[in-house]
Amino acid sequence: MHFAFTDEEAMIRETARRIARERVAPVAEKLDRGEGRAELLANLKELAGNGFMGLNIRAEFGGAEAGTVAFALAIEELACACASTATTASVTNMVGEVIQAVGSDRQRALHLPRLADGTYAAGAFCLTESGAGSDPAAMNTRARREGACYRLDGEKIYITSAEYAGIFIVWAVTGPERPKGKGISCFLVEAGTSGLLIGKAERKMGQTGSATNSVRFDGCLVPAENLMGRENDGFRIAVGELAGGRIGIAALSLGIARAAMDAAIAYAHARVQFGSRISDFQGIQWMIADRETELEAARLLILNAAARKDRGEPFGKEASMAKLFASEAAHRATDTAIQLHGGAGYLKDYPVERYARDARLTRLYEGTSEIQRLIIARDVLRQGSQS
Repeated sequence: MHFAFTDEEAMIRETARRIARERVAPVAEKLDRGEGRAELLANLKELAGNGFMGLNIRAEFGGAEAGTVAFALAIEELACACASTATTASVTNMVGEVIQAVGSDRQRALHLPRLADGTYAAGAFCLTESGAGSDPAAMNTRARREGACYRLDGEKIYITSAEYAGIFIVWAVTGPERPKGKGISCFLVEAGTSGLLIGKAERKMGQTGSATNSVRFDGCLVPAENLMGRENDGFRIAVGELAGGRIGIAALSLGIARAAMDAAIAYAHARVQFGSRISDFQGIQWMIADRETELEAARLLILNAAARKDRGEPFGKEASMAKLFASEAAHRATDTAIQLHGGAGYLKDYPVERYARDARLTRLYEGTSEIQRLIIARDVLRQGSQS
């Protein structure tokens, strides 16, 4: 098998690494304190200017048209510097891919360039509700046709980038009489639309620099031309696009884990106990070896899923495998990094406690680890029944 990156993929990774080190990493701690919104927005604009907000968007719409492997490499580099910034970039790329995949010609021409060039600071993906998390087909948000418009009523929760998103992809029930999941449609709602109300920012354990809000729709009227795809076909769109988002979260997990292990290894080389560096102790070496082996396995799973997507092959199971393994590996890596720091790892003077808090979310969003296991098992069992 050929594992080498193309020249373009290598260039994108190096550019992402440079921006991450020069601009993103210096403000990560400030964002973690709930400060630095202006710096975050400036960095998002810088990322857009370098093609990182439309990595898989076609060039005719202002995108980089670089593919999913390049997307995964870029998100890993950004997450190694700041998970909050990487989350915003990952979700924005996902929003762009949904519009490109199922949007009309008008929708693509209007919104994709604005996502790609940073006119929209971010895009938001409005699917989750209080009673519809892992089971999105149970959503209650309604969209009723009223003349030339749809009227949206309901509330979404845990929406990334809601405070500064320029465009929202919103799922709502249009056919309540249909079987569960068969009467859901997908809409584009621009920021500032009357009846679109952004709730308070959630107080989170980690990734605090990434805004997370509830979004309420109170008689929100959107033109019928803002319907994406066919009416009542929105659930299929959501399920299909979530798989691509999982590659992004897997890459993000890997980036956090890599930052944690880099910090742990540097500390192990510097810390002296019993007259020796702790990196010379076999027990410490084995801990590092186990974590680094897991990160390499995660990287291969991510690249496999990304390459399959780029080739147009089925990749849903592989994306879930990558997301499951990488997020769980990130949990173990950040825990190990704290352990290798000893008591110092529990202090905010060192970044590893932030990495652990940031990594915890990766096992929850874009589908919990338990949901990923269900997806993987069902796919494997279905294939087994057909053999």
